[in-house]
Amino acid sequence: MKRKDLFERVNALKAAQNTASAALPDDIAVDCVMIFPAWGNGNTYTAWNRVQYGGKLYKCVQGHTAQADWTPDMTPALWTEVAKPGEIPVWKQPTGAQDAYFKGDKVHYPGGFDSVYESTVDNNVWAPDVYGWQAV
Repeated sequence: MKRKDLFERVNALKAAQNTASAALPDDIAVDCVMIFPAWGNGNTYTAWNRVQYGGKLYKCVQGHTAQADWTPDMTPALWTEVAKPGEIPVWKQPTGAQDAYFKGDKVHYPGGFDSVYESTVDNNVWAPDVYGWQAV
């Protein structure tokens, strides 16, 4: 097989993989992080694109062209980490409606091994010790 033919087949497989991975629901996708493309500086992302970064799966919440200082772990206005089902994340301050908590969401607060709180309201941007949460 010629090198050019092999290259074209690899690109076709990558395209098929990207199409298939985009159809996976988050609860399955989070266990298949390695099949998602790696985040890249300079790439253009649209809302709901998913990428791997630092071994974790992230979902784009606002379309943008990536910049070196806009990594998924540092820009909650652009990215949200996809959590595993049943995993309770540590509370993070929402930056707006795109990453606000919904009624029933659970978080550890203030750290990973601290108390668990459940949001009692939708679009919750307050800390658990301020408003809209109850200890569970």
